[in-house]
Amino acid sequence: MWKSEPYFRQKAVHSMVSAISESLADNQPSIYLYGSSVLDDFRLGWSDIDILVLTQKRVSQAQAQELVILRQKLLESAPENPYYRLFEGGMLTLSAFCSQTSDCVVYWGTSGQRITDSYLFDSFCMVELLQNGQLLYGQDIRGQLKMPEYQELCADVRKHYEGIRKYAQTTGRSFYSFGWLLDIARGIYTLRNGTVVSKTEAAQWVLDNNLCPDFNALDTALKVRRNPMAFLNDMQIFDYAETLGGEIQRFADMLEKELEAVSVSIKN
Repeated sequence: MWKSEPYFRQKAVHSMVSAISESLADNQPSIYLYGSSVLDDFRLGWSDIDILVLTQKRVSQAQAQELVILRQKLLESAPENPYYRLFEGGMLTLSAFCSQTSDCVVYWGTSGQRITDSYLFDSFCMVELLQNGQLLYGQDIRGQLKMPEYQELCADVRKHYEGIRKYAQTTGRSFYSFGWLLDIARGIYTLRNGTVVSKTEAAQWVLDNNLCPDFNALDTALKVRRNPMAFLNDMQIFDYAETLGGEIQRFADMLEKELEAVSVSIKN
């Protein structure tokens, strides 16, 4: 399985793009891959496969009904390929995406899939799409999209910070408990450097610059992030993950100070 992973992932991406483009053939879709998959940061056992589909014509209800179950359909046809369940993203018209107006939207997420009328695409995702996104099908329409300004990135860092304060006071026995530390590291990196890089690169930068109050916690998070499959049966790692609440909040204190400094700088 280890040697076959690149093949299975490429096969899943190819099959997914083929199926989506066939379903939306009359809608002139542009299909993009972005996120960890194009930042050389994808790791099976942790990462998702992020895609965005922007169309010229509105997705019909019949098309949406077909697309919303596409992940499961492809997985059922190739149960030996674990990558189909990892796709996340949205499908909607380019005009609605740009104007943030109501539309027929197919949404795939960690919690499931649904047909809805809006799609949230934050400034971090937009930077990743514009800087590193890979066009998989159709016309490249990124010239019609706007690169987020620094203030927009700061606002989304603050939203992440508020989520960390609200939801990461305590942690569970999960790899994703380490993810809070990586989120904070990327927030600090973005505030300091004004751009977006992979969470792994940001966390390494934070360690190199001695910006984390608990080196061991972030260093361990990086080790798990770089090779999650090696820790699947490591009970000590999961025991440790369950105790990270305090370390996360102390690291969030540093992010709070960074946000305060940026706020003062912007006002001046």
